[in-house]
Amino acid sequence: MTAEEASGTCGLPRPLGKEPEDQPEPENAEDMLAKQILNGLGYCGHYLHFHGGGASGKAPIICLIAKHGGKISQQELGLHFALKPGSLSEILSKCEAIGLIERSRSTEDRRQLIIKLTEEGMRQAELEQAARIKFRSEAFSALTLKEREQLLTMLEKIRNTWEGLDD
Repeated sequence: MTAEEASGTCGLPRPLGKEPEDQPEPENAEDMLAKQILNGLGYCGHYLHFHGGGASGKAPIICLIAKHGGKISQQELGLHFALKPGSLSEILSKCEAIGLIERSRSTEDRRQLIIKLTEEGMRQAELEQAARIKFRSEAFSALTLKEREQLLTMLEKIRNTWEGLDD
């Protein structure tokens, strides 16, 4: 299911508290609270995906290349992202087309492609990193330090519970 299908709004985030019409009515007050929390978490996930750079795509890829000194093999790059080789290649082609990267064959192993950031790619990676740092500094500004620590503890508990649901 795509984010658009999940949100039911063609890519626009649902207002907090607004849920898709296909959801069953809450059975009791505890179920209503669970639905509201899930809706809030869904909005946060949607926001992070579309405004925080996502887990794959141009921004995280050029930032990772920059962290590796501006140069990395395509194979090694692929190990860092949950992308099929064809999808990674498509993103790299787009990055190459707009002048962010250059691809060349490895001199040691002609089967390997080396991905290198251009000057513009390095500049864009620096801008992306700065934007991520700024977002992290502002994202939880509505919470006190103690509340942030409590939120982290609660999220860890939820994650552990959810990981157990997959068993």
